[in-house]
Amino acid sequence: MYTLSILDQSPMLKGDTAEQALQRTIELARFADEKGFKRFWVSEHHQTKELAGSSPEILVAHLLAKTNKIRIGSGGVMLTHYSPYKVAENFHILSSLAPGRVDLGVGKAPGGLPTATKALQYNGLSNPNDFYTRLKELQLYIKGDNSLAAEPAPQIPPEIVLLGGSAGSAEYAAQLGITYTFAQFINSNEEQLAEAIRVYKDCNPTGTFAVGIAVVVADSREEAKNLLKNTDLFRVHIEDGGKFTLTSFESAERFGLETGKKFTIETVSSPAIAGTASDIFEKFDTLHESGIDEFIIHTPILEEEARFRSIELVSQHNAVSL
Repeated sequence: MYTLSILDQSPMLKGDTAEQALQRTIELARFADEKGFKRFWVSEHHQTKELAGSSPEILVAHLLAKTNKIRIGSGGVMLTHYSPYKVAENFHILSSLAPGRVDLGVGKAPGGLPTATKALQYNGLSNPNDFYTRLKELQLYIKGDNSLAAEPAPQIPPEIVLLGGSAGSAEYAAQLGITYTFAQFINSNEEQLAEAIRVYKDCNPTGTFAVGIAVVVADSREEAKNLLKNTDLFRVHIEDGGKFTLTSFESAERFGLETGKKFTIETVSSPAIAGTASDIFEKFDTLHESGIDEFIIHTPILEEEARFRSIELVSQHNAVSL
């Protein structure tokens, strides 16, 4: 059997203030806690007026205090910007405050536009090419296997989860013996997902392979189809071969311009699966048979009532099926 979790990016819906967006995240975390979801993750995004979550560590601390049982975590900390030692310290404190309830999800993406990345990587001291070295070092600090201790050392350390979208990162997670989450809501290529599952399970058969999946659920298929209309993504192709996926054309264009290089923008059809709750769970069942152990649900709907209704329908169907 598989488990269900939620990824919330604290979206700024039409007319929202950041305070309203973050309050809605708190309410959703409480709902997820009450309805028995396994995890509730918050993301890290910079220099955007579309999402309010720029500091997952702080938001995780607040959500832990507002919930009772559910695991709370980052989906994820963009490790290319930060010292593994400091990240370990932050999450050790969180794990000491809420033992057994903290997830440390880490990702390789910049999480923002080039100017924000430059500001985060002060004086250019960070090197994105050493991500896996940083991840290994972070794991040593979390395990307490490093000569330099990241205090305080919690009785139950946070669970490290690697977020990615390739077979290469899946293999690395398997080698480290940690959970891997494939970001389907960014990379919906089914062949690449299948290859990532195969590589991970071959190397770590008992490990947990999760998928972050975009879901649009409504009371009818027609309504779900209508809600899907405004959930396309926009991929920036930089002349040096870099590819970056954003949620709006305006952000994609700004990203390209800030690189100072030639670029093109590709519209990517929404990766979300849409339909009634029964339709969605049929898809989950099929994907589970391929080797997926957990679904981390991302809801790209930008209408408040429809967005909550989508998550509510998932929880209702899950409760009936258990």
